Order: sequence, then C-alpha cells, then structure tokens
Amino acid sequence: MTDYIAFCGLDCEQCEARKATVNDDNELRAKVAKEWSELNGVEITPEMINCVGCRLTGVKTPFCQSLCKIRQCALGRKVITCGDCTEMTSCSKLSEIISNNPDAKRRLEGK
Repeated sequence: MTDYIAFCGLDCEQCEARKATVNDDNELRAKVAKEWSELNGVEITPEMINCVGCRLTGVKTPFCQSLCKIRQCALGRKVITCGDCTEMTSCSKLSEIISNNPDAKRRLEGK
C-alpha cells in the first residue's frame, strides 16, 4: 500500500484537492471549492484547497487536518490505516466510506 492511501482507504492521488496542490492549479482549487461547498452546505474557499495527502506530512484541507473523524481516530490509535484496526468491520465512522466505495474497502483489506 502506498503512502497516498488515506486512513479510510481512499486514494489521495486521485483527489482533486491533492492534484490542485501538487500542480499549484488555482482553477482546479476554485472548482473543487465550489463543488465541495455545494456538496457540504458550507463555504469552502479556494485557499482551503491545499492537501498533500491524508497520511503524508504537509498541508491538509481544514476538514482533513482536524475535522475528519476517521483520520483523528486512526491517529489516536496509531494505526497505519483503518485496515490495521481490530474494529474496522464494525466502525460506524469508516462504514460511511467503505459502504459506498468498494475500492477503498479492498485497499484496507489488502486485496
């Protein structure tokens, strides 16, 4: 598993926020901010769209840095990913991701 796989199994390399950060793409930042604002019903500005990846050292979006309950839990438990947690299959926080994303679940299961 690469360092670009988030604690929840999502692939950070595919995330548009990461792509905008790595490529310093302000147009993509604006697009992502607009989409995420509409999706989440909160104001997200293009300046907030900076993230190198969930498990990597460096800048994160405000959500990924401190609001993501999955990331905070994994950091507290000191696991590499949720796939290393004994409660993975019963975790209500993680189920929000893996119930809708079979690829994330497969990554965490190591398949």
